[in-house]
Amino acid sequence: MFPIKDNIPLERFPIVTVVLVLVNVFAYLLSIRHGGSFFGGPSSEVTVHYGAIPYELTHGGSHCDIVNVPSVEGLVQEVGCHGPAGGVSGASLFAGASSQPATWETVFTSMFLHGSFLHIFGNMLFLVIFGPNVEDATGRARYLAFYLLGGIVALAAQVLVSPDSTAPTLGASGAIAAVLGGYLLLYPRARVITLVFIVFFATIVELPAVLLLGFWFLEQLWFGAAGLSSSLGGQGVAYFAHIGGFLFGLALIRVFVDRGRTDAKRPPPHPVY
Repeated sequence: MFPIKDNIPLERFPIVTVVLVLVNVFAYLLSIRHGGSFFGGPSSEVTVHYGAIPYELTHGGSHCDIVNVPSVEGLVQEVGCHGPAGGVSGASLFAGASSQPATWETVFTSMFLHGSFLHIFGNMLFLVIFGPNVEDATGRARYLAFYLLGGIVALAAQVLVSPDSTAPTLGASGAIAAVLGGYLLLYPRARVITLVFIVFFATIVELPAVLLLGFWFLEQLWFGAAGLSSSLGGQGVAYFAHIGGFLFGLALIRVFVDRGRTDAKRPPPHPVY
């Protein structure tokens, strides 16, 4: 399901949401400039350098990088780590990490790094649809703080579940999940025009926000639980970052809301598109 537009009128231009989209797009273009392709995303070296790696965050002083590991098929690239905590099982160690940001910096750089064109397109679509009204409700400065804190909490949730993972965590989806959780609590009766794919057919329907976002959250729970029970560990998508961000948004959006702007703001009696 792809949201197209909601029916909550804005009170002012969502400048912070627009800036966040532009920064994400600029960061994506910059990342592929240093290796990768427009549709395929940045190179493995870029994602390892600027993505947030749980192993680095939970093993102080350790650093991870791309290393060449001998195999029956020749040299293959893997993520190897070294430092005070020792090595990672199954990964080759290397003599020293190449120049890269400090581990704490990757908590923030990872929020603006995406793995492919589809990755950033999907994230920015949800941010553009649901971000403006949350920004309207909180005010610009508090919205930015809410977004960044949501991203940090989302990453913490993923690290908590997989503290020894060497897979880089990247993308704005954790922070955007916080926005979705905040939107759901503020505007559960909103209506969202949505593009729905059913096998080989597509149709446009109007769905309640609580149904659309509730389904999205249940989907994250389902895939997250399936990943935990899988021998592959659900690698590839940080579902628990989505879950953590969404729950953060639900729990704390009221703390960030500007009461003077939202007390009288309700969905209109008839759709406004």
